[in-house]
Amino acid sequence: MERSLGDDSSPSPVDQTSTPSDPPDLSPTANTKPEQSSGNQPAGPGAAGEALAVLTSFGRRLLVLVPVYLAGAMGLSVGFVLLGLALYLGWRRVREEKERSLRVARQLLDDEERLTAKTLYMSHRELPAWVSFPDVEKAEWLNKIVAQVWPFLGQYMEKLLAETVAPAVRGSNPHLQTFTFTRVELGEKVQFISLQPLRILGVKVHSGQRKEQILMDLNISYVGDVQIDVEVKKYFCKAGVKGMQLHGVLRVILEPLIGDLPIVGAVSMFFIRRPTLDINWTGMTNLLDIPGLSSLSDNMIMDSIAAFLVLPNRLLVPLVPDLQDVAQLRSPLPRGIIRIHLLAARGLSSKDKYVKGLIEGKSDPYALVRVGTQAFCSRVINEELNPQWGETYEVMVHEVPGQEIEVEVFDKDPDKDDFLGRMKLDVGKVLQAGVMDEWFPLQGGQGQVHLRLEWLSLLPDAEKLEQVLQWNRGVSSRPEPPSAAILVVYLDRAQDLPLKRGNKEPNPMVQLSIQDVTQESKSVYSTNSPVWEEAFRFFLQDPQSQELDVQVKDDSRALTLGALTLPLPRLLTAPELTLDQWFQLSSSGPNSRLYMKLVMRLLYLDPSEVRFPAVPGTPGAWDLDSEDPETGSSVDAPPRPYQTTPDSNFGTENVLRIHVLEAQDLIAKDRFLGGLVKGKSDPYVKLKLAGRSFRSRVVREDLNPHWNEVFEVIVTSIPGQELEVEVFDKDLDKDDFLGRCKVSLTTVLNSGFLDEWLTLEDVPSGRLHLRLERLTPRPTAAELEEVLQVNSLIQTQKSAELAAALLSVYLERAEDLPLRKGTKPPSPYATLAVGDTSHKTKILVSQHSGVEAHSHSYSHSSSSLSEELELWKGLPHITSSAPELRQRLTHGDSPHEAPAGPLGQVRLTVWYYSEERKLVSIVHGCRALRQNGRDPPDPYVSLLLLPDKNRGTKRKTSQKKRTLNPEFNERFEWELSLDEALRRKLDVSVKSSSSFMSRERELLGKVQLDLAEIDLSQGAAQWYDLMDDKGSS
Repeated sequence: MERSLGDDSSPSPVDQTSTPSDPPDLSPTANTKPEQSSGNQPAGPGAAGEALAVLTSFGRRLLVLVPVYLAGAMGLSVGFVLLGLALYLGWRRVREEKERSLRVARQLLDDEERLTAKTLYMSHRELPAWVSFPDVEKAEWLNKIVAQVWPFLGQYMEKLLAETVAPAVRGSNPHLQTFTFTRVELGEKVQFISLQPLRILGVKVHSGQRKEQILMDLNISYVGDVQIDVEVKKYFCKAGVKGMQLHGVLRVILEPLIGDLPIVGAVSMFFIRRPTLDINWTGMTNLLDIPGLSSLSDNMIMDSIAAFLVLPNRLLVPLVPDLQDVAQLRSPLPRGIIRIHLLAARGLSSKDKYVKGLIEGKSDPYALVRVGTQAFCSRVINEELNPQWGETYEVMVHEVPGQEIEVEVFDKDPDKDDFLGRMKLDVGKVLQAGVMDEWFPLQGGQGQVHLRLEWLSLLPDAEKLEQVLQWNRGVSSRPEPPSAAILVVYLDRAQDLPLKRGNKEPNPMVQLSIQDVTQESKSVYSTNSPVWEEAFRFFLQDPQSQELDVQVKDDSRALTLGALTLPLPRLLTAPELTLDQWFQLSSSGPNSRLYMKLVMRLLYLDPSEVRFPAVPGTPGAWDLDSEDPETGSSVDAPPRPYQTTPDSNFGTENVLRIHVLEAQDLIAKDRFLGGLVKGKSDPYVKLKLAGRSFRSRVVREDLNPHWNEVFEVIVTSIPGQELEVEVFDKDLDKDDFLGRCKVSLTTVLNSGFLDEWLTLEDVPSGRLHLRLERLTPRPTAAELEEVLQVNSLIQTQKSAELAAALLSVYLERAEDLPLRKGTKPPSPYATLAVGDTSHKTKILVSQHSGVEAHSHSYSHSSSSLSEELELWKGLPHITSSAPELRQRLTHGDSPHEAPAGPLGQVRLTVWYYSEERKLVSIVHGCRALRQNGRDPPDPYVSLLLLPDKNRGTKRKTSQKKRTLNPEFNERFEWELSLDEALRRKLDVSVKSSSSFMSRERELLGKVQLDLAEIDLSQGAAQWYDLMDDKGSS
């Protein structure tokens, strides 16, 4: 773990710091040589010493055989002995290598120090003040202050760990009640070097920032013999850390500046990027030195440090009491959002080799995009040196300057991925440019990467939301749709949460969710009035329809202490899009409440920064370099057309209805306790077709999930189209892949129907049940009511409302549009909206009256939503799904209906679904029910399969309030064979609740249907007269 002096990345000799350690131990023989060389020493004691050494060595080797003897005595397998021996040998080999490297490095450092002290008049650690560097300034005066303060800082840390951290650890788990810190040392002076372990190598103060703050970067380096030992006496467990290195850039912000002493209101500190960390373990944690476990342990600790001191997290130290906007200082709003379009790369190097390197292949490139702690990974493009990704990511920028956009390109391999190059760009350049669309060269490799970077400002203006949403509808983005806003939630505290069983104090934590994105707070132990003071950030696709779900739970996640659901449209009407208040918790105590501050900001891209070059040769294309004064005028305007001129394929599209039903035998991805306990998965499905993508809901903890969701998409008859289906496991950080499959649309478009179980690829197990239906539009309105009724019967609660019609709009041109200010020609585009659905055309640069603004449907596929509008409203179409329902509906109503009986009638459809071996009944409604009291009844329908009267065969509809003609349209099923169904009777009772406080039900009428007398193969919707309890049989 110690850094080698020969490493290229090590600092220069001026800034080099050494690893603190004790002088190397001399061997026993080296210590005894002077004594043995003396001739006055008698031989007797020396011989006795040698005999004792031989006996000691023999005893140690005999002691090694004790575990073997014990294993044999206990009847254990030889494998246990071999495993223990392998672990011991691996640990010993790594330890010897580390000690040898440390001795060599220490010897080289000692020689260098001695040589430098002899040849130079002054130490390189004490450079004069006139020695400076171009980017940073030396601050030896600051290092002297740190050296003076360092011992007292160690005393403070020891007190903090003993009085604050240790009690918190003991209270977090009953098994850690004997946890103590036995030793805390932050490091002392290193031999031959008069300096403290923590040094500030350089200071840079940023000028030109806001006047109410001072911003500076400290290049810090900690190389010390820190020693922290802990002990859990109950389990005789000792562990610790001895020696650590930490290098990074720490940003310090002094704000706000005030007019009273101490002038500075607070100090904020954080690392802009993750610092480098190297730790030397001691005690039982020596097991972590085994190869493969050391890097894991360091990464876990780095994750903990990142969660505390790496952007967007920061440490705030208030210097004055009653400081205003502490939450804003602790977690300020981002400076902006950068939308990163990872488009393509070209000229990448080839890394794949075949036949032991004799045959050169290509590469399987993918890209990693990072901004601070935010990281994204693109998909892998197989066998391609000029990949096309076309993916979009959105990142929050907190500090400008300082943060960087880093893109690394790798070649995917089964063992270790090969590095192909990287590029870095300061986010300040994106802020200055607004929009950047460039090819960036890759450093450390060959080739270029194509990025389009857009700076999105944060606006507290709800009036621009519709403009942002319309703009986003025209943005092609994957794997996720573009965001319209961000939501920052400052979670402050809670009060009077309910206690656990036995009146025990809970350990509350909070889960905040928006759709499928969930974030969790830390746990506060043993209190019902916790203080969190944490911030959470969410991207919002449509704030008008989303809501924030808050769950306050005990740290075991099993006990819910309170809940809150907040519709986000409420923020749109708040001042400055901000809510700062107490919120009452539901499913909690009477006085339980939660204090939060919610801030919403819209993501706004300045249209003046966007440039859309015209395509040569297209109608309406415009040469921006032309200086013809007549261009843009109406002098040469063409005559107005009398009708549009779409191509012959316009309006001939079909609709594909996709039923995502269920999945089976999915692989389990969730792991607990570091992978020791195997969990399940939280699966959801992604669909991609015809340039559109859909996503199902997440089913929690289920390897055989049932979705029963329906999606609809407009498709054309172009050959070669495929439906791409991917299944993922939802996680807090990165979703795990559970498999994929593809379905060719040729079969579905030809047959009109497909219902299959599809095997998931690229995974060991799993299959997915899909049902695909082709819906062909028909230019007739006579059957619209029938289509609407069929949709109501197959509609599921977990899907969006099913469409009943298709509207196609061909947008030809516009004329005589007004000019912009300064008589500049506009860049027009059109937005068409029906209900909540809207689409935007492409933007034509510098177009004015007399210049045609064509959609390109005559030369492109009419399913392109940026060129032609296709909506599901207006002209009806007859669905090909559920033909048996359509048949029953057409036979159910007769123009000459019999009058209702004295108790009214109930309308039912009963048939047997032979494919699924189910008896199905649809309760459509009732009419002319009898009113016994002063108020109309609250009717519902109860169904029972006789002769069974248990709950297994009982079904009932929802209850309708105060009506004599209720409509239900609810479907019920019973799983049984056809022979068994013919032996049953269906008892249908219409009832009403007597009163709110009574459990009695008033019978309004009933009817018994002998299923043997009904044609269950062609069941029709019919009205049945209701009878009283005596006459129904």
